[in-house]
Amino acid sequence: MSEWKKVKIGDFLTEREGRYKPDDTAIAKYQRLDKIDFSGTIHLSNKPTKTDMILVQPGDLVISGINVAKGALTVYQGNEPVCATIHYSAYTFDSSIVNLDYFKYFVKSPAFLEVLKQQVKGGIKTEIKPKHLLPLEIAIPDLPTQNKIVSEVSEKLCKAEQIAAEIEAQKEYAKQLRQNILQEAIESKLTADWREAHKTGKNADELLKELSSKVVDKKLKNLHTISETEKPFEIPSSWKWCRLGEIIESAPRNGYSPKAVDFETPYKTLKLGAVTYGYFDSNEYKYIDEEIASDSYCWLKNGDFLIERSNSLEYVGICAIYTGNDNEFLYPDLLMKFRVSAPILKEYVHKALIAQFNRAYFMSNAKGAQKTMPKINQDCVINAMIPLPPLAEQKEIVARVEAKLQTVTALEAQISEREELTKQLMQSILKEAFEEG
Repeated sequence: MSEWKKVKIGDFLTEREGRYKPDDTAIAKYQRLDKIDFSGTIHLSNKPTKTDMILVQPGDLVISGINVAKGALTVYQGNEPVCATIHYSAYTFDSSIVNLDYFKYFVKSPAFLEVLKQQVKGGIKTEIKPKHLLPLEIAIPDLPTQNKIVSEVSEKLCKAEQIAAEIEAQKEYAKQLRQNILQEAIESKLTADWREAHKTGKNADELLKELSSKVVDKKLKNLHTISETEKPFEIPSSWKWCRLGEIIESAPRNGYSPKAVDFETPYKTLKLGAVTYGYFDSNEYKYIDEEIASDSYCWLKNGDFLIERSNSLEYVGICAIYTGNDNEFLYPDLLMKFRVSAPILKEYVHKALIAQFNRAYFMSNAKGAQKTMPKINQDCVINAMIPLPPLAEQKEIVARVEAKLQTVTALEAQISEREELTKQLMQSILKEAFEEG
């Protein structure tokens, strides 16, 4: 058995010094390191930032202070320097002491987290900085043993990573399956047989005429008629294209965002995460220390729609139906609220709004100076298009979609279980590799 010895990480890593203001001419010509993903791949961009910068030289080891334990570290292989925010750090390394691949595996292992726990006073609150990393004392074997460990771990992890790649493909398949079900539903394909057997009752045009006579909100009157060129697909004659503004009680309204506090109060306001995945998550909230009148518009009522007016492009415009109790939660400024007019089924409208053609609509209409958090406005929301079926068919569509989506949910649960087992396998491989230290 190889003899392991104690060394400080600073014995084989030396921090690259130098700190620059983001507008410093010394770094102006260089691209910016945008992120290091968990596979260790560097992504570059020219996005501006207001954060101080460091310079990374070709051949440097670059570490993400926030995600290093998840694998966000790599050797920069470019031909010229790049800059990075101070949430990253760059190092030269002594290859006579450590095999760099050995060190990469080590920081992803439970052994590294245990070292942090034992040696960093007060723990790591946000990110691992050089002042935390370099003084850490770890046990390492001689180089031949390090090389052997790297070879064995690489072989085992390769198989686990193949499984992980399959799981990612399965997750994407399940996501696409959800979209296909929704798209078939709102294109009338899911209920073609039902529609053939049920040809009586009010059509959607009659339903819309009844609703239009009740509209009092000026912003919802005289919306532009949907032209033939706007319609993304054909619908049955009993259906009718309409704008969202034609079937809601009043124009969407932004919430209110007072400062959050870290102690419990009687007032809970939602986070964006309460809506982000297309369903209401009651665990995503924070407390505010401000009294809000019980009749304030900011209180949510069961059945309210919440739509994200700002988020990353992938999620802007996503919506969910609030299923909590009346006056249990407030909603923040980055969400808009509206209610669907009776007797239109809110569950059907929700499915139409999260279907792919409306997701594409909101993403293409999102604007703003902050490219990472584009926004949609009230006009964008009320002009979203809904392919509206008669009321009876709305009910049938909702029932059929929910039955199909239950199957997808069960599939996603199996995929998640397999994903968790694969993560445990990877951690077990890494834990076993570094136990001798």
